[in-house]
Amino acid sequence: MELSTSLYLLLLLSVSAAVVPRTAASIGINYGQIANNLPSPDRAVPLVKSIGATKVKLYDADQNVLCAFAKTGIEFTVGLGNEYIVQMRDVNQARAWVKNKVQAFLPDTKITSIAIGNEVLTSNDTGLVDSLIPVMENLHTALAELGLDRQVTVTTSHSLAVLETSYPPSTGRFRRDLAGYMARVLDFQCRTGSPIMINAYPYFAYQASPNQVTLDFVLFQPGHGILDPSTNLQYDNMLFAQMDAFYSALNAIGYKNLTVHVSETGWPSKGDANEIGATVENAKKYNGNLIKLVSQKKGTPMRPDQSFNIYIFALFNENLKPGPTSERNYGLFNADGTAVYSLGIPSKGSSTGNTTGSGGGSGGGGGVTPIWLPPPNGYLPIDSGSERLEELVGTFAVLFVALSYLVF
Repeated sequence: MELSTSLYLLLLLSVSAAVVPRTAASIGINYGQIANNLPSPDRAVPLVKSIGATKVKLYDADQNVLCAFAKTGIEFTVGLGNEYIVQMRDVNQARAWVKNKVQAFLPDTKITSIAIGNEVLTSNDTGLVDSLIPVMENLHTALAELGLDRQVTVTTSHSLAVLETSYPPSTGRFRRDLAGYMARVLDFQCRTGSPIMINAYPYFAYQASPNQVTLDFVLFQPGHGILDPSTNLQYDNMLFAQMDAFYSALNAIGYKNLTVHVSETGWPSKGDANEIGATVENAKKYNGNLIKLVSQKKGTPMRPDQSFNIYIFALFNENLKPGPTSERNYGLFNADGTAVYSLGIPSKGSSTGNTTGSGGGSGGGGGVTPIWLPPPNGYLPIDSGSERLEELVGTFAVLFVALSYLVF
């Protein structure tokens, strides 16, 4: 007997409102390999450990990396690239992929998640968009057939461009043209218990409007905060404001307790002349303060009791990435394994480290609360995460809130 549409929706909303166990805050790192000069994966293991990372996210399922990290206890998210999504609509290919790329490395390598593509819903590729849910289902089914579905989840990473509004955070809503797709993704994640992943880059907000967005706000430094007039919640860093805009979008369609991970965030240490803010000092402050903030287990103003998980972009500078200079300079480490800058984190066996400034936090933010102003154009460019190889998302994207405030 089939459920009526209304009853089906009611059950889905009931599931989404269920209490989700709180997950411990953790630091992850994105391990990209668009380069021809990187150290071998076995040399990457101590570098990952040196920054206190307990999770690694790959954009593929590189066997050399997975073997190198065997028995280290570090959790892995392996990736299925956008270029392989459509062919995985064939359930037999999906089964073969799971067996060869996941099962073959368990249990020695702790693979806990598969990320299907990256920012698919904002790719403007209808073939990819239409294939996303069927492929997520196929891979989950393949995991279930192998008895792995309880230890390996299936997810996908979204750009903040899935938001139609994000100013102020309490008004965050999903784009109407993506609402149906987004609901299907969220239904799948409610049913299978996988985390939602978003790519968030405050750097691009600062780069786009340095006269309106202060460095203190994007670098988790003490300074002027901003106030959401609808909730009276105070924000003293942009990343938390971006996250709460996404939470608001989830709340608006009934998914109030789903877990959200920041699958990419970072800051370039070098850029072209027009790439304002891309400096070693700013990258050091952003990533160093972010790591401190995560270690304090603080939630966002909207979800203060929920720790969050982040994946910094990226482990290495990647010399073959196309695009502006910044694209090749997001790494915490150079190709020879030396640190691009100190994060102020004592290494194992080390007692000192250069501090990078005070952490942010979800409340307080000293100084005068600025006046809210309407966004200059309503829709402004926002970077598209690791698909930064493409052009900026442009008019489809919503640049976040802090582009629109004025500091006295």
